[in-house]
Amino acid sequence: MTTKTTFKTALLAAAAFGALSAAPAFAAGDGVGACLITKTDTNPFFVKMKEGAEAKAAELGVDLKTYAGKIDGDHETQVAAIETCIADGAKGILITASDTSSIVSAVKQARDAGMLVIALDTPLNPIDAADATFATDNFLAGELIGKWAAATLGDEAANAKIAMLDLAVSQPTVGVLRDQGFLTGFGIDVKDPGKWGDEDDPRIVGNDVTAGNEEGGRKAMENLLAKDPMINVVYTINEPAAAGAYEALKAIGREGDVLIVSVDGGCPGVANVKDGVIGATSQQYPLLMASKGIEAIAAWAKDGTKPAPTEGKNFFDTGVALVTDKPAEGVESISVAEGMDRCWG
Repeated sequence: MTTKTTFKTALLAAAAFGALSAAPAFAAGDGVGACLITKTDTNPFFVKMKEGAEAKAAELGVDLKTYAGKIDGDHETQVAAIETCIADGAKGILITASDTSSIVSAVKQARDAGMLVIALDTPLNPIDAADATFATDNFLAGELIGKWAAATLGDEAANAKIAMLDLAVSQPTVGVLRDQGFLTGFGIDVKDPGKWGDEDDPRIVGNDVTAGNEEGGRKAMENLLAKDPMINVVYTINEPAAAGAYEALKAIGREGDVLIVSVDGGCPGVANVKDGVIGATSQQYPLLMASKGIEAIAAWAKDGTKPAPTEGKNFFDTGVALVTDKPAEGVESISVAEGMDRCWG
């Protein structure tokens, strides 16, 4: 790393830390202090996560402070938030990390300071860098939409042309798990399951990144259509990226003959399943992740109890369900009506 790059990073972090420090510190004797640090405060998934945390904090008398990156991938702001929470004397941190490897050193500082750190939605790398992880089984979420896509195509799955719309070049764990789950469900050899992009199956047209938003999804789809305009299956990291991919396909008149699958289960995404924009999506439950996380911090503050993972897994599984009105044989799913009853955002 050059001196110039180091100085620039330091300035960014200092600026972010200064802004975050404007929040009042947890006052001594006020009870349990907790922090929620999300990737952004605009994605409906993280908005609902914040709502869940705030509701449970109010119920349990926990003093909650919330922080978010400016965009998905804003690692520096998340590090500054952790530093603020340590300085303020919080009992615990809930975090959806943008960079699941680089954040580990900051998380270690928090744990060394006696704080309980719980990863929400996105496991750290390694997963035991946090005290616990409350998340969707993201591999299963991907596997469900992969199985559905393959079953829907039937014999034509052997001739599929697949676009992989991932999250970020840093390959955070949540993106790798969903990507590799989809490919496994579709019947494609993933080579190294710890990363995406090393597959050699000729059905994969290519991978591009979306930053998990609609504009990123549109640009990534345009880039892959330039490689092969006859793509007929599109995996997307989340529903905003799926909406962007649909717009790119619509611009060339192909929105009606391409199968788009996704993960999230937010109300706008489920509505897009109803409208035919998305064929199927795997629904996750961010409100439950956050509320369970606050309960865990309260328990930790009371008597040092740490949360236990789901039996047979190395994280606490908050559930996933495939949502579609076009069920495929052999793939368990719920209807769009049920998805709307359970959706968020």
